[in-house]
Amino acid sequence: MKISMKYILSTITLIFLSCSGESDVHSVIKEDQETVKEETIEREGLQTQGVEIIVLGEAQDAGAPQLYCEEKCCIRLRDNNDRKLVSCIGVKDLDNSEYYLFDATPDMDEQLEHFCEKGSLDGIFLTHAHIGHYTGLMYLGREAHSAEMVPVFAMPKMAEFLRKNGPWSLLVENGNIDLVEVENEGEVQLNSQLLVKPFLVPHRDEFSETVGYKIIGPKKTALFIPDIDKWDEWEKDIKREINEVDIALIDATFYDEHELKGRDMSEIPHPFVVETMKLFQEESEELKNKVYFIHINHSNPILDEDSEEAQQVISNGFNIAYEGTRIAL
Repeated sequence: MKISMKYILSTITLIFLSCSGESDVHSVIKEDQETVKEETIEREGLQTQGVEIIVLGEAQDAGAPQLYCEEKCCIRLRDNNDRKLVSCIGVKDLDNSEYYLFDATPDMDEQLEHFCEKGSLDGIFLTHAHIGHYTGLMYLGREAHSAEMVPVFAMPKMAEFLRKNGPWSLLVENGNIDLVEVENEGEVQLNSQLLVKPFLVPHRDEFSETVGYKIIGPKKTALFIPDIDKWDEWEKDIKREINEVDIALIDATFYDEHELKGRDMSEIPHPFVVETMKLFQEESEELKNKVYFIHINHSNPILDEDSEEAQQVISNGFNIAYEGTRIAL
């Protein structure tokens, strides 16, 4: 830990105070401990009050490296023992000691170790029924945590999918989760300073709808859209939507159309990072700086923050939502 000059001076002061009275010594120790605490908070960017978003994972549904992947991107990660967790964000309300998760990933057990300090979530918001976005619910079952009535917010088809299909139906029957159905553009008031609004987006909806979320905090508002087909297929204007918020965590599954060898990328449409950057190239620096790219496929070079592509994203005024990124709301 970095030692401040004030800390050194206070230590010298203790030598002179030790002869003058125990209470004076204790007061200096207490004051110095508070100073070190404040400097640590400032240096590490930790909040002690308010609401914040914490990025708990940045990778596409299957994480990185992916199973049986022998491409350079996966070999590099294995060689460096560097596993990228699946895309997910947490919203922490420090004033009310409440913890909310947006998507339940297959890495949820590891992600909650670094997020929820009280051993129980106050709610999980699901975006859709693809493997990286709901399968973490398994950790709430009797084989694992055996949770009690954790609120799980889901659209009607998503909720019905969980009720009628095992093993997820057991979570409902055993009272591990409490399904709370939400509506398109409906408001979920979590407390006096935190409101969430789901909205439908076009995506491959084999088992459920797909939604993004608008998360409204006491000071700022964020968009969370980890999966969408293409921006021009959405009935809304993404530029207008980002203009109306302070932060936008958006789909960055693929960097460009040349990324997957031997696969027809039209079958798995997403806005390419290069397409999104081109769409916003004439916009203000302020607007570009609102954008945080998330949900990054193992093949996408921006997953490596030292890559030329990642540096290009940053130099163009955008951000990349790597694990550990913290954003005040």
